[in-house]
Amino acid sequence: MRLPLALLLSALLLPSASAQEHRYLYKTTLVQAAPGRILDLIELYQQKNAQDAGDASPLWMRHSQGDHWDLLLLFPMGSYDDYYGAGRVSRRQKAARAWSERLGQDVAWQEDVLVYGPPPEEVRKAFAGSSLFHVEMFHALPGKQAELYQQREMENAYSKALQQPENLIFVRDQGAAWDLFTIGCFRNLKHYAESEDVPHKDQEAAARAAGFEGADRIGPYLRTLIASHHDTLAVAVK
Repeated sequence: MRLPLALLLSALLLPSASAQEHRYLYKTTLVQAAPGRILDLIELYQQKNAQDAGDASPLWMRHSQGDHWDLLLLFPMGSYDDYYGAGRVSRRQKAARAWSERLGQDVAWQEDVLVYGPPPEEVRKAFAGSSLFHVEMFHALPGKQAELYQQREMENAYSKALQQPENLIFVRDQGAAWDLFTIGCFRNLKHYAESEDVPHKDQEAAARAAGFEGADRIGPYLRTLIASHHDTLAVAVK
């Protein structure tokens, strides 16, 4: 599939000149619990009060099926200057001493990535009414990062036309190998599956309006842009 020239030119400006709504910095932490320690790990994070370190409380979810991580935590940072200010670093280190040793006992594997995404008020609003999340992580083919971002925006336009939830898009700045991930927020599994009830003609119209060749070409086009793709269904942590 070929994108219009104007679309490609605008996409090539990402991520350095991405839309303002994608300039808020987050730290994303993926954690796999030590064998038999998942409930202990959840309890530890619940006890840890991020406010004591002067940081905003994270948004998080628990793996249900898909990738091998157990917890995904999304820590709002704001900007590098804010997050790594001397006062906040000192407070964060002091707060961490009380729980870092136990964290080492409860965690088998951890991966971190710093990403730019929507403002936290938008993310918190989407999380607030959701109990099921669809997380997609992408490793783009060389030179395809900007076009992959644009494809995710096109899918959001497609979802919006069908009155379905749009994905929250997070773009890698540094850290883990993958380039971009999205989070879809749903009330429950039934809400997630509602797209199957949309008439084919409506899917086709929405896909073409979003810039795709057709509804059945969305997936094949995506696969021309990526080297790997991980899907995970996750649930809200109670």
